[in-house]
Amino acid sequence: MAGLNVSIAYFFLVVGVCEVLRQISKGLLSPGAYGCFARELAGSLQLCMSCLELRMLVDIGLWGGGFGLDVVLTLLFLLFVVHGASFDGASANPTVSVQEFLLLECSLAATAAKLLAQAVGTGMGWAVTKLYWSWELTHFHFIQNLIASECSSSIHTSLHHAVFVEGICSFFFHLVLCKLQQSPLMYRVPALAATVTFLTYAAGPFTGAFFNPALATASTFHCSGSSFWDYVQVYWLGPLAGMLAALLLYQGNIPRLFQKNLLYSQKSKYRIPKAKVAAHVEGDEQRQKRKEEKSSSKPRA
Repeated sequence: MAGLNVSIAYFFLVVGVCEVLRQISKGLLSPGAYGCFARELAGSLQLCMSCLELRMLVDIGLWGGGFGLDVVLTLLFLLFVVHGASFDGASANPTVSVQEFLLLECSLAATAAKLLAQAVGTGMGWAVTKLYWSWELTHFHFIQNLIASECSSSIHTSLHHAVFVEGICSFFFHLVLCKLQQSPLMYRVPALAATVTFLTYAAGPFTGAFFNPALATASTFHCSGSSFWDYVQVYWLGPLAGMLAALLLYQGNIPRLFQKNLLYSQKSKYRIPKAKVAAHVEGDEQRQKRKEEKSSSKPRA
């Protein structure tokens, strides 16, 4: 358990350092520069470093530490709760940034800055984590260094099935994200963390269940066993397709591309209660009867 304790301390250290980076950036940069670049960079750095360490525990912990998948999934849930509470609005996920662009919530320049920050953050996270592993603080890290150069692809199924798995994971994640977008943080964060944990449990054996192109690029693109184009299809195109399908199902359209609702009929936001409608009809009938009685009571010439 000593190795697990070191990893948990590492998680706390990563969150603390990235929070300090966020606070410093918020004080030095303009709100626009902070929101479009620094916040995403810190979030991507935090997510990448945490997930790489957790992935190492998944690969080695079962036979090297004696703990099973339940420990890893519990850590994953707790980490994503902490990430959701500390990210300060950052997504650290390119498909979420593209979704915001398609929903007209973010400009093209701001979206490009976010994607750049996510790429830089995950690249820095991969480099720093590799350096941390090289210190070999635990036997987990010692084993990780031995097998690092021989890492294999996370795709353990056919290519088409892998694309479908990553796409369906992204679909459900973005569907939940759209549904909870206006919910309070205290409900949204654990719900998203539970969704990520469940999808990782269900799809992890097939593709690693990344459904985050930046995180997948840092974690598995350098491993042998699949070509670069295979990785692009599974970990880039699959999640993007899942996001588009979720957005189309939830919205009925994609505002950036077209305004017409393809799936749902347009209804008025303001609905008149049935009781008021019935009272209005009855009132009209009574007024019509009075008019008829008045007209019939008038003397004829």
